[in-house]
Amino acid sequence: MTSIVLLNNIDHADLRVRGGYGVQFGDAVNQARVFPAEFEALQREYPILFRRDAAGAYYSVALLGLDRDENLFLSGDEWRARYVPAAHRRGPFSIGLQAATDGPGREAKINVDLDHPRLKDDAGDPVFLRHGGAAPCLDRASDALSVVYDGLEREASMFAAFEAAGLIEPVAIDITVGEGDRYDLDGVHTLSRERLDRLDGAALDALHRAGWLVAAIQAVSSLGNIEHLIALKTAKGIL
Repeated sequence: MTSIVLLNNIDHADLRVRGGYGVQFGDAVNQARVFPAEFEALQREYPILFRRDAAGAYYSVALLGLDRDENLFLSGDEWRARYVPAAHRRGPFSIGLQAATDGPGREAKINVDLDHPRLKDDAGDPVFLRHGGAAPCLDRASDALSVVYDGLEREASMFAAFEAAGLIEPVAIDITVGEGDRYDLDGVHTLSRERLDRLDGAALDALHRAGWLVAAIQAVSSLGNIEHLIALKTAKGIL
């Protein structure tokens, strides 16, 4: 029997969600799935890279660490960055599509995973107010879910625009830390800064009209954060 059910303020009136971050909540990962609406905030903190799923479709990730299961921004129950990816802010909640009640089509509803580690005790913030309205905890999760849902709807358009402009390229990232510890990132793609710089007026206009020129610039700019990751990794080795 699935533990993921439709959230409602009757069955889940007393539901509480533990806040903070930690290994126990699945935050010890070296990459986080991210979405286009996050690029502006992400590019100030993390390198943004692209991968391909089993069907060959591109998706975006933020690089959080170099070793497996390593999040260099995670310290105890804190995520030490100005922005936390929406996929890690949504907690036990997800979006489910159900038949619309007022006509054809489907509408998005919020589901909750009752087996999620953030729900394992009675501590934490309430999901609903005493009279049934959404509490701040649920409002924050809803904001994160809207980023995820919007991203899943729009990211194919973004990657199609990047491919049409000839910007996506595979990249081999070799990182050396400290006295020679080497890390190779395989199977990742990025946008070519050189190709972006060489786009002619028509190509730039097409990318802009598609709504993805700024996202391209942000993704390219984010690669400078690899140096920040190296600094965090080096400091961790010294401690």
